[in-house]
Amino acid sequence: MRAQIIDAFTFFSKLSIPRVWNFFLLWLSYHLSKNTKRAFVWGLPFSSSIEPTTSCNLRCPQCPSGLRSFSRPTGMLQGDLYKTYIDEQYRTLTYLILYFQGEPYLNKGFLDMVRYASDKKIYTATSTNAHYLDVQSANETVQSGLNRIIISIDGIDQESYAKYRIGGKLEKVLEGTKNLVQVKKESKSKTPFIIWQFIVFKHNENQLPEIKRLAKEYGVDHLDIKSAQVYDYESGNDLIPENEKHRRYTQQAAGFVIKNEWLNHCWRMWQGCVITWDGIVVPCCFDKDATHRLGDLKHAPFKNIWFGDLYFEFRNQLLSGRDKIDICKNCTEGLK
Repeated sequence: MRAQIIDAFTFFSKLSIPRVWNFFLLWLSYHLSKNTKRAFVWGLPFSSSIEPTTSCNLRCPQCPSGLRSFSRPTGMLQGDLYKTYIDEQYRTLTYLILYFQGEPYLNKGFLDMVRYASDKKIYTATSTNAHYLDVQSANETVQSGLNRIIISIDGIDQESYAKYRIGGKLEKVLEGTKNLVQVKKESKSKTPFIIWQFIVFKHNENQLPEIKRLAKEYGVDHLDIKSAQVYDYESGNDLIPENEKHRRYTQQAAGFVIKNEWLNHCWRMWQGCVITWDGIVVPCCFDKDATHRLGDLKHAPFKNIWFGDLYFEFRNQLLSGRDKIDICKNCTEGLK
């Protein structure tokens, strides 16, 4: 609880009058849009996700990076494109997620990117499989100013971990966690806020009590229990847990369906955006293959894209019928 309070204070310390005012404009325009069924946007993104790389060392079976199945180009984010975006947006941008697809630490400039945003008082976060968190990398991570790090750990033993994190080694995850916790303690740093993320599958759902014990043993700041996103869920899937509580889907006579009903609005389309490694702006993290391209930072300033026709067309489409948008069909955001 103490770590969570410190993390909250860290986040609020990033706020400024322009950032708070921008958030208020976004919130107001979102609610007006939701009630009128017509898109209005009066602020710039409060948060953004930027993709350091599409590359990954693992082969997770429900991930385009792991499957090597992208139809879009793959590669590494370059500093010039990144710095241009940050320089344009830092006055209103408050929360930056340096992650979309891939393993961020494979980009050799990743921690330099973190440091660049941190120097502009932006709250920074990432997600990693922790296979590259040796002592030196842990030291550099703490020194970079990274505020939050999510570490994927989906099993308490190698057998269960490797059923989904194919090619991974649980011992590397545990070692990386230990290194980061130790460096943070030795340097008396309040950051990063360390989260273990445990995705619940059929093969590991019986391990929840043990992962909670293990999280305390390793001294992470928070354990996040997450439901699994499965692409081909309609006819059932071996990954879907038996316990209804841990499913993203419910079983009906015709097969599995996502729980609850979609509402024709989504806060994500107002509060933030996602940018691929090569500068393509997409609506959200569910557009993993960048099929809904709203603009290209290599050809236009972000502000022109954010307030452009393609973005407004997508928001209006969402307001009129979210169930008709393919990337929304496996999303739990904004459900009844």
